Amino acid sequence: MKFSEAWLRQWVNPAIDTATLSEQLSMAGLEVDGIEPVAGVFTGVVVGEVVACGPHPDADKLQVTQVNVGQPELLDIVCGAKNCCLGLKVAVAKVGAVLPGDFVIKKAKLRGQSSNGMLCSFSELGMADDSDGIMELPADAPVGIDIRQYLELDDHTIEVDLTPNRADCLGIKGLAREVGVLNKLSVCQPEMTAVEPTVSDQKAIKLSAAEACPRYLGRVIKDVDLSQSSPLWLTEKLRRSGVRSIDPVVDVTNYVLLELGHPMHAFDLDELTGDIDVRFARDGEKLVLLDETEVELKANTLLIADSEKALAMAGIFGGMQSGVTGKTKHIFLESAFFSPLAIAGKARQYGLHTDASHRYERGVDPELQRTAIERATALLLQIVGGKAGPVVEAVAPEHLPKQAEIRLSEAKLLRLLGHPIAKAEVTDILTRLGLTVTDTVDGWAVTVPGYRFDIQISEDLIEEIARVYGYNNIPNVAPQAALSMRKFSEAALSVQRMRELLVDRGYQEAITYSFVDPKVQQILFPGQQAMILPNPISADMSAMRLNLWPGLIQAAQHNQNRQQTRLRFFEYGLKFIPDASAEGGVRQVEVIGGLVVGSLSNEHWAIAERAADFYDVKGDVEALLSVTSVPAEFAYSQAEHSALHPGQTTQVIRAGKVVGYLGALHPEAERKLGIKGKAYLFELELAALGQRAIVEAEDLSKYPANRRDLAVVVKSDVRFADIAASIKKVGVNQLVDLKLFDVYTGQGVADGYKSLAIALTLQDKTRTLEDKDIQVVVNQVVNVLKDEFDATLRD
Repeated sequence: MKFSEAWLRQWVNPAIDTATLSEQLSMAGLEVDGIEPVAGVFTGVVVGEVVACGPHPDADKLQVTQVNVGQPELLDIVCGAKNCCLGLKVAVAKVGAVLPGDFVIKKAKLRGQSSNGMLCSFSELGMADDSDGIMELPADAPVGIDIRQYLELDDHTIEVDLTPNRADCLGIKGLAREVGVLNKLSVCQPEMTAVEPTVSDQKAIKLSAAEACPRYLGRVIKDVDLSQSSPLWLTEKLRRSGVRSIDPVVDVTNYVLLELGHPMHAFDLDELTGDIDVRFARDGEKLVLLDETEVELKANTLLIADSEKALAMAGIFGGMQSGVTGKTKHIFLESAFFSPLAIAGKARQYGLHTDASHRYERGVDPELQRTAIERATALLLQIVGGKAGPVVEAVAPEHLPKQAEIRLSEAKLLRLLGHPIAKAEVTDILTRLGLTVTDTVDGWAVTVPGYRFDIQISEDLIEEIARVYGYNNIPNVAPQAALSMRKFSEAALSVQRMRELLVDRGYQEAITYSFVDPKVQQILFPGQQAMILPNPISADMSAMRLNLWPGLIQAAQHNQNRQQTRLRFFEYGLKFIPDASAEGGVRQVEVIGGLVVGSLSNEHWAIAERAADFYDVKGDVEALLSVTSVPAEFAYSQAEHSALHPGQTTQVIRAGKVVGYLGALHPEAERKLGIKGKAYLFELELAALGQRAIVEAEDLSKYPANRRDLAVVVKSDVRFADIAASIKKVGVNQLVDLKLFDVYTGQGVADGYKSLAIALTLQDKTRTLEDKDIQVVVNQVVNVLKDEFDATLRD
């Protein structure tokens, strides 16, 4: 918003210069974007009166004038302006005057006639970009007075960038109130008296949309003379506020808009039929706006209408048919309060933005409408004459904004500001802000005026107190805080440790969306219900993932399409399982999963190329489980899974509960998803992994270790994991290592059987094991395997 500094100082005039005023406004939250002088730099220009005016004898477009500038002798000045006439008060640049651009006025002869000065236009004094003719001053302008003094041109246009919550400062009244508060000065508001009606003409008002427009005032003004021009004082205030003068009616409504911050509109009374109705648009209704564009109105658009047609978009733009023109004889003046929510965003629907919509969508004072209509009426009668009818008001009190009532304690104020402010000073600040304040035992009870929409809670009051008290007056005091050591469990198994382990094993971490393509997910988990998003980003990201695999598979597709053949991805995140008993109807489970496809190692001349297989991935899973405190509690069992190969699927079990799966991607899913090569997948629930193993220091045995190899024949369905568990029970403390180093089937081994070559490493911490000691352990192992698995030693 732009405003004239001189206009503001007519309301409140602190003893500070322009720069200090600007800094004060900025520190109060009303950021000043720019300060510009209202006129160019010039000297020697005074008010003059044309006492003689005649045509130039040798030039058709020039006139020879004599101008009284308050000196004993009249000045002969040649002028080419068409509007120069006898008796006109003008701005005269005398000989020696310096105009903007360092243009010096000298005596001259124009077509043989002496010219001792120049009659100036607005543009020549740096008050406009362009102007038609010389400046016309009011008839009562005192002759001889310096024009800068007469027009108060030692003034500045100040532009402030207001945040949306400070709509109360979109007018001189609100700005003056702020400056008065900041400088502890009273505001001298111009006298605004009610205009007594002189005619009985009026329009009835109906509020069909009372929620959107709870208050509407209208007034008929008859017999106006729109041939009159707006006075210079009015057009100058508009110009210095960045508003162009149009006609007296528009100028007056714009003046009230800038002065009080309240938008208004005037209609041509003769174009109105019947009563005024404030309603929403009907289907297919159209309106031609003042800029001659036709819009098809949407049903959520609030309208001002008569009994037959729409007249204007409420709070946004007037209609052309009912607009005031130079032929208008009678006008209907409106002043209304529109709910911010009813106006917000509506202008943008039609590609519009007006000064009225800018204010209404932020909120105007719901008690200001009568003051605004009376102020506009008085100005119109003063400028264009006419007879005013009574003010007609329609109001729905139940829909008007309610004044907020807030309680604030001294303790909370001190806690949030960190600086004590005397209770009396706080009361004074809040009172000067226009709030009704009552002291309480522990603080204040405050009633907020209607124009401060932004004050709703106690924190808003604290912000206002700090703002007016002055942020610079609040000392910088470091907050005191007691630091305590964070509790740390050495046994906690962090996700970072698992990430590092997988990275060390050649994996790369992937981060995929939790939203997946429901078609891809259905291929992997047919029949399993997923959570579908009501407002998805796109159709292929409309389902919450049931598993990490859809995202990892799509990442693999993306990479394979770019000639990447060896892929090892892992991801940590949440999967979302629909569950009516869970909060929000969905159970969120932390998991870590991976995908392997392609060769086991990178291409190298010294390493034979081999594709990764099931056991490679199982080794990675075992490595993950090995960092837990109880790796022996995890067991593997053959299983079935809709996404995995029927013969190459294993479930990970702990304490009888399935906590993960690993295996090869199902061939049918592999074909449908276009994965090239055999893909292996795994996923583990993090909650089931428990804690990590804490390192315990033990003495190293100084005695030698001994290795014994056994080749036992067992049935093909016997699992080595079961055999290993039995051997460990027998070996107890002396068994320090156990390895399966060969699996053989074929000649020499009966059908349905397999040969397992097992290496046992035995060592004691207290003595050297003799052959007989070792043989005892080996015999015990053989006997246990025979008893439990019907195993025999291979010849």
